[in-house]
Amino acid sequence: MDLDPLLLSRIQFAFVISFHILFPSFTVGLACWIAVLEARWLITGKALYRSLSEFWTRIFAISFGMGVVSGIVMTYQFGTNWSRWSDIVGNVLGPLIQYEVVTAFFLEAAFLGILLFGRDRVPRGIHFLAAVLVATGTVLSSFWILSANSWMHTPAGAELRDGRFFVTDWWAVVFNPSFPYRLAHMLTAMFLTTGFVVAGISAFYLLRNRFLEHARVGLSMSLALITILAPLQIFLGDLHGLNTLEHQPAKIAAMEGHWEGGARAPLILFAIPDNEAETNHAEIAIPALSSLILTHEWDGVVPGLKNFPAADRPNPEILFWTFRIMVGIGMIMLTVALIHLVQRVRGKLYSPHWFHKLLVGCMPLGFIAILAGWFTTEIGRQPWVVYGMIRTADAVTPALTGGAVLTSLIVFMVVYAIIYGAGTYYLFRLLTIGPSRLNDEDLEVPAVAQGHQPKRPLSVPGESIEPAE
Repeated sequence: MDLDPLLLSRIQFAFVISFHILFPSFTVGLACWIAVLEARWLITGKALYRSLSEFWTRIFAISFGMGVVSGIVMTYQFGTNWSRWSDIVGNVLGPLIQYEVVTAFFLEAAFLGILLFGRDRVPRGIHFLAAVLVATGTVLSSFWILSANSWMHTPAGAELRDGRFFVTDWWAVVFNPSFPYRLAHMLTAMFLTTGFVVAGISAFYLLRNRFLEHARVGLSMSLALITILAPLQIFLGDLHGLNTLEHQPAKIAAMEGHWEGGARAPLILFAIPDNEAETNHAEIAIPALSSLILTHEWDGVVPGLKNFPAADRPNPEILFWTFRIMVGIGMIMLTVALIHLVQRVRGKLYSPHWFHKLLVGCMPLGFIAILAGWFTTEIGRQPWVVYGMIRTADAVTPALTGGAVLTSLIVFMVVYAIIYGAGTYYLFRLLTIGPSRLNDEDLEVPAVAQGHQPKRPLSVPGESIEPAE
């Protein structure tokens, strides 16, 4: 049996990056959540905010570490599987990735140490500043990575000469046409993901009648954030869709399941796209609604897949469903936000167990939506690695064998299952154990001043740590 190294390399990269993206999707929002808690601890001096910050910092540290490791593995594939791509786009994307390391990763790594180990060793203001700088680093990291990724979708500011890209305008490269929309959409998705995790964990504690004060604060703040961001995300998604329609119309056609296109195009709610027959089976649609959504006009003209050569079309059999998963989850998030408003107005935010159970069930929604959106974005760019200019088939490493890629893919799956399975188990254990129980009077004077060693930030509450012999 012949093994296609291109297909296997795409599967391997999809596996690794899908695993990796889960961690930044959580830690970017979580770092900002910790900074807010540190600010409230600094202003009010209440032990509750310190306790919450310490608890979520432990979660952040583990998640951040796993994200860094998976990110390193991902970048190695640029040389092993995609060396032609690295050679072609290196002049453009190499510096962007380097900027991410210099401006973001170094910032995170340097001040994460103070955030983790400096609680009772530095003044409160310095510790708060460290939390802010770590959060800033995570956002900066997203900025540069999304700029590089967006350039592959909407290349600008560079020209292709002798098989390589050369930069002509760095501002145009960084702020390429799709970047502002992708950055806003992705950052909002990250904050929503964190918000639903915090809300779900807080609801879980309320259901178990544990850490009630912590849970009330976490639930109230996270649901307030969700209520603001859920409708905003729908608005940003609409803007991002209009931008995609302008620059990647074939992707929109595949996402919508349109083969013919034209004016007064229907919104297809359900269908089974058939790539070979170039049609949809079992289609359920609302007339003219797709034209209204995509062009904001009832008679607006939308693209169809048949408007493009077959070799230049993304696969609608995948995109049609990943797009609907993402949109469907967005509607669920909006519904949760509306329920929250009703419950808060009625004064029953902390009492209805059915709502708390719903929030616990919604915890993974942000991760699923981000994966679905990422698949939609990246598969929708195919068959191009740099849209409209370089095909994915021309980016794979020459002489790469399918057997070698399959072997490395299997090894990745086994190693990831062991390492990240253990890491995820430990995260769930920390979440189940919950935050430390602290009293205000115990925190008025730093532990070091009382002659005690500060608690190790990665220790599990309730476990004793004996000194080494």
